This record gives sequence, structure tokens and C-alpha cells, in this order.
Amino acid sequence: MQISFLIHNAYGIGGTIRTTYNLANTLAEQHDVEVVSVFRHREEPVFAPDPRVRVRHLVDLRKGTPGYEGEHPDYHRSATVFPRAEGRYAQYSALTDRRIAEHLGSVEADVVVGTRPGLNVHLARETRRGPLRIGQEHLTLDTHSPALVRQLRSVYPRLDALTTTTEADARAYRERMRLPGVRIAAMPNPVPAPGVAPADGDQKWVVAAGRLAPVKRYDLLIKAFDKVRAERPDWRLRIYGGGKQKDKLRRLIDQLGLYNHVFLMGPANPIEPEWAKGSVAAVTSTFESFGMTIVEAMRCGLPVVATDCPHGPGEIIDNGVDGRLVEVGNVDAIAGGLLELINDDELRRRMAARALSESARFDPARIAERYETLFGSLTARSGRVGLLHRARGSLLDGAYAVRNVFTSQAKGTIA
Repeated sequence: MQISFLIHNAYGIGGTIRTTYNLANTLAEQHDVEVVSVFRHREEPVFAPDPRVRVRHLVDLRKGTPGYEGEHPDYHRSATVFPRAEGRYAQYSALTDRRIAEHLGSVEADVVVGTRPGLNVHLARETRRGPLRIGQEHLTLDTHSPALVRQLRSVYPRLDALTTTTEADARAYRERMRLPGVRIAAMPNPVPAPGVAPADGDQKWVVAAGRLAPVKRYDLLIKAFDKVRAERPDWRLRIYGGGKQKDKLRRLIDQLGLYNHVFLMGPANPIEPEWAKGSVAAVTSTFESFGMTIVEAMRCGLPVVATDCPHGPGEIIDNGVDGRLVEVGNVDAIAGGLLELINDDELRRRMAARALSESARFDPARIAERYETLFGSLTARSGRVGLLHRARGSLLDGAYAVRNVFTSQAKGTIA
């Protein structure tokens, strides 16, 4: 089977990029796999693909190279196919519209997989007849604006399947989006086994990792660790990652006098050796579309204290068995969860062992098998049923488009 992934930028750093390579690398053991990157801004990918996975790009943004296209006239003209309401719209252009359309119109694959809403719109509208069209949702339906949701509702009926990273988001799509004939399936992100020995649980370190962004609420983690320090001054906290909140978090650490207990370590790639140096992991987000860092830590043998935020943590952690879920935004609850594991060596080791064993369900081989089953079932329905589904999807696209025009005109008249 030939499988082609379409991704925003396969040469960058991010959860979707890492997840795509994890899945592509595993599928390449049995299939012909390529990753097509809309953009290329550096010579080599940060995450090394399996040699069997072909990686190519559509628009070259490497300054100083013969193929540089940042000055192409179409690169400075606005995109018309990529949705204006999509978060990455400003990076897309008439040039990307054309290159993506050319790629999808001639793609030699049995399955084409889009990895973000804007690319799924391209895929649904422009993929040539024949390949299965699979859209992936790496965020959640709730994170999209009403304008984007309306456009997705009009176009997504042309897809064969839509995958989400959690069961909760799959339910949201089934209940709130009318997508007749589109298979909606929850597919967790694959996380490979680390190439390091599991944590021994004896090191007095709590570890956190991720973007230094407001949604991660590292300010709450630092305040919680101030309470931990008061009871267990022999423990320390390391936070890995980069981002705009670094200076703000540094000031908070200094204000609380935690400069000998809390350390901002910067980005780490690979992160697995750093997880393995700890004994407890912490995630204090207000929102997680999945929770890659939770699984990564568990795969390294760490129990995770995580806020029970939408959507991922509650589907990953078995509360009290392989980790601890605590109330979102509650500093005392976060500190209490950490101290529970810090103060009870036996409980910490028992949860660590369960975290290591239970997280094996996210191994890329298991997730790839689920995708293969999905592809196989969709292929089996191809033919007359598939043609009817595509025709219905096209009709719905047109109907929704007309309705959206009239809705916009009506709003303009009222205004």
C-alpha cells in the first residue's frame, strides 16, 4: 500500500511533526510511505525519518539556496483555498494553493493523510479520484472558531475518514458535525519506546517538559513546588522547553526564592534521557488535545501528576493506578499530588511500574495496526458505495457553501 502524508512543515519541531514521523516510520516497515511537507526552511529534518520514508517539499524557503521561493510573486498573494479562519493562514499563499493542488491532483498513493484542518480542506477538495482521503485532527473541535467549523462542516463530507487523538473529541465530531458516511475514529498519538533504561525512581527530581506557553500553566507548577519545597527541600524541579514565557517564569522563580530548587533547562532533543533522570513527572495544563509528554514520561517509567483538563490526561492516566489526576488550576491540588508520590516511595515505585506497562498501548506498532485496519475497512467499501459517498460529499459542500453565502449576506444586511 502507498501512503502519503501531507504536513505543514516536516522540517520543524512540534508534536504533530514528531507524531507523523513516528507513524510514518512504523508504517514504512510494511508499506511505501512518503511525507510531503508544504514548506522547507532548513536542510535536514529535526526528527530523523526512517531511511525507507521519502521526504519532499512543495515550497522552498531556504534563503541563499538556488531553489528559494520566498520572493516568488505568488508567495505574496493571499491563499484562496486554505481556510482564512485557520491559525496558519498567514503562512499560506497563492503559491501554496497551486503547489498543493498540483500535488494532490497527481499523487500516486492509495491513501492520502492530511495533518491539520487547512490541509484537510485541500485534501478533501483536490485529491484526485482513487486514493482514500484521511483527515487528522491534532487539536480538537472545541479549539476551532465558528467560521472554521462552518467551513470544515461543508468540506469534510468529502473525506473518507477523520481521526482524532481522543475519544472525547471523536464524540464531539460525531455529535456536532454532520458528516454522513465519514468514519470518525479516535487514534492516539504513537510514542515509541525510549532508547534509555527506565527511571529507577530514586532520583529526587520532578520533571516537566513542553512549550513555555500560557496554556501549560508552569506558573502554577512553580507555585506548587514552592509548597513542595517547604515540606521536602531535598527535591528539585526541572522544566524543559522554550517559549515566550521564559523571562516571566524566571522572575517568578526568583520572587519565590526557588533559584536553587526550580531550573528552566531549555529545549532538549531527545527528551527521553531527561525524563529518565527524574522520578515524578508533572503536567499542569489547562488544555491538552492529547498529552504527548504524559505518554513520553510514562514510557520512561515515571508516574505523572497531571491536571484533569480536556481532553487527553483522563484518557491516558488511570487515576491512582499509574498516575494522579488533580483539579485544573488548583495550586494546592498540584502540590498535594506531587507530595503524595514524593513522600511514599512504595506508592511511587508501584505507579511507575504500572505507568511503564500501561503506556505500551501507545507503541507505534499498535497504533499503526489500528490505522491499517481503518485503511483496510475503507478500501473494502470502495467502488459503488465509495462513489456515492464522494458524490454526496460534493453535494453537501455546495449546499453548505450556498447557505454560508446567504448567511453572510443576511448578517451584512442586518449590520
